[in-house]
Amino acid sequence: MNISEHQLQQIYPYARRQAGIFLPALNDAMGRRQINTAQRQAAFLAQVGHESGQLRYVREVGNDHSLKRYEKGALARLLGNDIEVPGDGPRYRGRGLLQVTGRTNYLNCSMALFGDRRLLKTPELLEQTHWAAESAAWYWWSKGLNALADRDDFITITRRINGGLNGLQERVELWERARAVLCLSPVLSPD
Repeated sequence: MNISEHQLQQIYPYARRQAGIFLPALNDAMGRRQINTAQRQAAFLAQVGHESGQLRYVREVGNDHSLKRYEKGALARLLGNDIEVPGDGPRYRGRGLLQVTGRTNYLNCSMALFGDRRLLKTPELLEQTHWAAESAAWYWWSKGLNALADRDDFITITRRINGGLNGLQERVELWERARAVLCLSPVLSPD
């Protein structure tokens, strides 16, 4: 089920012309990863909307100093970043519509999308419209989020994407708007 540009603009009022730019890539990527029901699309688009600032960002905002949190300690190890050699934090910052972050996620994404390790050499590919959408749909699919969307388990979806509940209020607002635009009944509680 494809969504229209008008629907996408209703869900993402701040997207403006970005809605038309991203629409074909989003529809193709969602189709490839079975994000093909209104229920799945509403949850996916809500998460994409929050993580990308309603399609305005395909690269994590922040300077090298703020990205140091990806360089050392438990988070760096969790992301598979090389803690002995500086640079993985900024190099493998969040990119794409769901902000693929860290060396391990870039490698897994690269193998899934290209069948090779090219994203480790050229992580900026995820800033291109097509790959930004494809990486988001791949990440969604690889984490089994279609099944959670089928059960309206938005809290678990958020945790799998974000690692916590950062931005939950905005995510829920986007989910409710997407549900309304895609003609789904409202959900009273996101749990």
